[in-house]
Amino acid sequence: MITDTSKKVTTIHPPLARAWRTGFVKRGLDILASALGLLVLAPFFGVIAILIKREEPGPVFYRGLRTGRDGREFGILKFRTMREDPKSYTGPRITARDDKRITPLGAWLRDAKLNELPQLWNVLVGEMSLVGPRPEDPEIVKTWPEDARKEILSMRPGITSPASVLYRNEENMLTTDGVMDTYLRDIAPDKLRLDRLYVRHHSFMGDLDVLFWTVVAIVPLISRTRIPEGRLFVGPFYQFARRHFSWFFLDLIASLIVVGIIGTAWRLFETIDWGVKPLAIFAFGVAFLFSIVNVFFGLDRVYWSRANVEDGFLLALSNGFSSLVLFAFNSILIHRPRLFFLPALPPEMIVLFCFFISLASLIIRYRLRLVTSLAGRWTAWRRENTGFGERVLILGAGEGGEIAHILMRHSAIGKAFNVIGIVDDDPSKRGMRVNRAWVLGSSNELPALIEKHDVSIVIFAITNIPPEARERMINLCKRAGARLIHLSDILGAVKTQLEGPSKS
Repeated sequence: MITDTSKKVTTIHPPLARAWRTGFVKRGLDILASALGLLVLAPFFGVIAILIKREEPGPVFYRGLRTGRDGREFGILKFRTMREDPKSYTGPRITARDDKRITPLGAWLRDAKLNELPQLWNVLVGEMSLVGPRPEDPEIVKTWPEDARKEILSMRPGITSPASVLYRNEENMLTTDGVMDTYLRDIAPDKLRLDRLYVRHHSFMGDLDVLFWTVVAIVPLISRTRIPEGRLFVGPFYQFARRHFSWFFLDLIASLIVVGIIGTAWRLFETIDWGVKPLAIFAFGVAFLFSIVNVFFGLDRVYWSRANVEDGFLLALSNGFSSLVLFAFNSILIHRPRLFFLPALPPEMIVLFCFFISLASLIIRYRLRLVTSLAGRWTAWRRENTGFGERVLILGAGEGGEIAHILMRHSAIGKAFNVIGIVDDDPSKRGMRVNRAWVLGSSNELPALIEKHDVSIVIFAITNIPPEARERMINLCKRAGARLIHLSDILGAVKTQLEGPSKS
């Protein structure tokens, strides 16, 4: 997953996601999980403590100073993996693969990530979370850019994170020669980027994915394999929830409503040997069938808030195929009633079920598009009828006119302009709607149209035109008192903005 980290991303989250991101639910689960983990792992902790004591004298645990939420410092708890020697405390703050300070048992604990388990206590007391940006030494935090420091320290640090999974073999990437310089130059910037991505996009399912990958990364056969960055943020739990469960749940609700309404209405005119419970099971089965076929057609990978007409056609095709399967199964029951524990339903009833469930499925997936489309049309109507913004005519209904219309309606400058219509000399286009704007007349009618609609700006969007025709249209606009803007000038300004300031 590649995301621009240069600016804060504003996202609208559903209620559960908002509750998770505010920290209350996340903190509650942290307390439950850490308390249970400490209780279950207590005997295992005792075994590790004995092994550490038997290897050489010294404390069992190590407390290192780290920077936590809002810049508050705390002592992170780990099993001691270094020799009890002054050099262990005065050496580099980052360890490398050939670091002589690490004991043999400590190296094993580090490879298995078992030295991090005591941080469950840090989680329980509220200094850390199960998942979050890994806490760093205060001296390293001082090297972070101010905006990164403010963003990352806005939430509790975690025992694991996408960055810690991706750089789980970080020590093998470093050597003791210039370890700090190498870390700050080659590793720290990318970890900062990953931490900022996590802060912006963390979710309940995303945290489950990070925990899943943390456990998977310990498996010897996988530990040497690089987990793709995108899978860290959109892993199996996230994909199941967003691509399968959420859509199945919505389809199930729609199916229950449709089956309930049609089933109730049908009973008023005809008796059917189906009770409420069988109809509910039937609705569940229909929703499951539709979801499975949608997955087969690849519709679980469509980002429906940005879906196009082709996606809708494919969804209709998928629902039609599901309807045929359901209709065929019901037809078999009509001829072989003993094949199933319930009798067949009337074919007309199956047709109604399939039609309205398919319609509901389309509406559910296109609900945002429908709302925004209606809102856009209402806004356009309001603007056209209230005269908000400078009134604009577009000269030319070809590709240039299409580009001009897109710029006027969808860019930031569109808020200040109101496209009245299009002028074009093609008589077949007169009175037709092109790109949500009406062709009002020909170029000869420019003065009358400008006066009638109180137009202040005409955008010249015709590309291939003889010089004399161009001059005639320019003179017509000047005579009517409208300001003429050439599309090429607008595109030139856009290109300059995209390229940025030139360097001398």
